[in-house]
Amino acid sequence: MVTAADRIPVLPAEEHERRQRRSRSTLPALWDLLDEVKDPEIPVISLWELGVLQDIEQRGETVVVTITPTYSGCPAMTVMEEDIVAALQAAGHDQVVVETRLSPAWSTSWMTAAAQEKLRDWGIAPPGCGSAEVAGSISCPRCGSEDVRKLSEFGSTACKALYQCNSCAEPFDYFKPI
Repeated sequence: MVTAADRIPVLPAEEHERRQRRSRSTLPALWDLLDEVKDPEIPVISLWELGVLQDIEQRGETVVVTITPTYSGCPAMTVMEEDIVAALQAAGHDQVVVETRLSPAWSTSWMTAAAQEKLRDWGIAPPGCGSAEVAGSISCPRCGSEDVRKLSEFGSTACKALYQCNSCAEPFDYFKPI
């Protein structure tokens, strides 16, 4: 089975810029604080690991956090915003604004390798998880078999499809590549 760690990531320009914003930020403590804010639908990965958290700025007394939704109709966005505000306010930052950026559109290529491994451990096949990725192969996150079948174009959320493994018979979500 090919794991995310076996692949050398080729970062799109937008993801490279996102990582540069974080590494050059003068607010590392806030980035670290927001690393604890998890995706409400997949609570084992942070908003940073998912690629949703774009930037953190200080504008006067206000902390401004920029996020990009996985897709424009994502129902978890409100909860993500509330969790960001709650985490920052609990740390003493009373004035918080969360801005949503739709362009460039979020891509699964923005997920960190750690996020992909955590998805697999959680029982969700990460995007591009099969050894024959070009052919669209998908491997079961439980047993690693590529003998799987699609049950539905949509899984537990619109950004996932529902599959079943023919080897171990377990159903699983596949995070659709975007």
